[in-house]
Amino acid sequence: MSQNWLYFDVETQKSLQQVGGYGKVHELKVSLGVTYSTRARAYEVFLEEEAGRLVDDLWRADLVIGYNIIGFDYRVLSAYDIRDLSQLPTLDMMLELERVAGFRPKLESVAMATLGVGKTADGIDALRWFDQGKMEEIAEYCCYDVKVTRLVHEFGRRHGGVFCFDREGERRLKFEVAWP
Repeated sequence: MSQNWLYFDVETQKSLQQVGGYGKVHELKVSLGVTYSTRARAYEVFLEEEAGRLVDDLWRADLVIGYNIIGFDYRVLSAYDIRDLSQLPTLDMMLELERVAGFRPKLESVAMATLGVGKTADGIDALRWFDQGKMEEIAEYCCYDVKVTRLVHEFGRRHGGVFCFDREGERRLKFEVAWP
């Protein structure tokens, strides 16, 4: 049986401003999460009430892959499960890129510079959609982010590097990666 790598992302119900800052990420509450399983070759959407099942799926994965998942997504999910998510086998591409770049490139910058495509929206849009009850729009946006994350990861594996723009968004930079 092939390994199951799980790409994932979560969107939240609240902003950092609403909960009092980065120290309270665990209070943001999940609006929904999305995974892509390499074994099933399928996306799955999890609503807040299914967050426990999402965490269980992460624990069953051979490798969890995402962008800023250790510092953000895992901390959001920590409110739904007592297990220490930092113990999961994880590739956090943002942390890997931060190590070689010396700054934290945004997924948008990496996707545009590497793939020529960007994100379809941003987290502020997802918060507004949550307030409006537009869960389908959040799911579509989150699925697209997971797909972009997967494509960036696959590009990095295949070519041994990815691109991003510098902090000013002017110069395209290349960074070598040795991702599983």
